Amino acid sequence: MQKQITSIPGYRVFECLLVLQPHEELRAQITAIKKEFAEKYKAPLAFHTKPQIALVSFLAYQMTQERIINRIGTIAMGVTPFKVELSGFGSFPSHTIYAAVTTKVPIQNVVKELKSATQLMTLKKDNKPHFIEESHLTICRKLKPWQFEESWLEYSHHHFSGRFIADSLILLRRPVGEIKYEAIMRFEFQNLPVATRQGSLFM
Repeated sequence: MQKQITSIPGYRVFECLLVLQPHEELRAQITAIKKEFAEKYKAPLAFHTKPQIALVSFLAYQMTQERIINRIGTIAMGVTPFKVELSGFGSFPSHTIYAAVTTKVPIQNVVKELKSATQLMTLKKDNKPHFIEESHLTICRKLKPWQFEESWLEYSHHHFSGRFIADSLILLRRPVGEIKYEAIMRFEFQNLPVATRQGSLFM
């Protein structure tokens, strides 16, 4: 007799991702680059992933989502919108090609603030959040050696530049085991003083 597996309410696990998203025109430009890459190097993952800068990935139970959203919202309130500059391409040998982010400090400052929510974002002791210290916008990852070698030979000489104002964080999530992320919340950067942000915790 087969055991029946039931989902315990609130204990469903999601993969979550916090990202910065370029404006529509730049997203379209990068999507075209990703599509060309996918076709030329037989790497469909390039086209199926969104043009965004990931700041942190973590696992979370459904029942902790509201607390996490409240905490991220409070952090975002204190962030001042800032310009993000992209210039040229870089790589993580031997598996990833990315558009290089040259304005690293303001993004690193946001990541530093998000680290204050580490405990909330920790599912278990061995499932801690992954904070992305090296800011980049992925063109394609999980490349095979030949794909990486050939594409990097080309893209290391490619010119590319773009810029956008980062004015919010986007929270994406997907059930563990699924492929597609869904955007569930946008947190605007409001440049509010600490006292105002702390007050919002008790509203």
